[in-house]
Amino acid sequence: MRLLFALAALIATPAFAQDRPAAAPQGAITPVPARPGDPAFTVIAEPVAMMIAAFDADGDGKVTRAEFDAGLKHSFDVIDTRHQGWLGYIAYSDWQERWMGDRNTVPSPFEVDRDGDNKVTFAEIADRFALLFARFDADKDGVLERKELVTIRPQMQGPSGGKGKKGRGPN
Repeated sequence: MRLLFALAALIATPAFAQDRPAAAPQGAITPVPARPGDPAFTVIAEPVAMMIAAFDADGDGKVTRAEFDAGLKHSFDVIDTRHQGWLGYIAYSDWQERWMGDRNTVPSPFEVDRDGDNKVTFAEIADRFALLFARFDADKDGVLERKELVTIRPQMQGPSGGKGKKGRGPN
């Protein structure tokens, strides 16, 4: 009888565990789950675009090249606490997490560290981010507006292509 009870408890354990959501690691960003009827997201901002938007020093909704350069330098200096002029890969990951929200955002340290010396200098970050500035500056006017920092995605339709049952149109 004890064996039967122990076996039943063991089998039921996964079912009980599913009732409680797993705790997120401390500091982790937990996405808000979509609910039935919620509209699909159509505007997306890359983490680096959010960082660039934060460089808007005067609050006019635009990031000039001067604001961009000053913001990038400030973000680097905050992490370079030893004032060495370079970040190791772990410190670079700290920089990514602080300024872009996650340690795994792009550009990766391997992409930025052009000479492969395992040190990411401010000059290397500035060179890589100059390419990002140029990519985001769609109208090539030297100013990044919010509309240039977001990506518009079309809403995804269901497997029937937005039509009703068996592709016959809405019911």
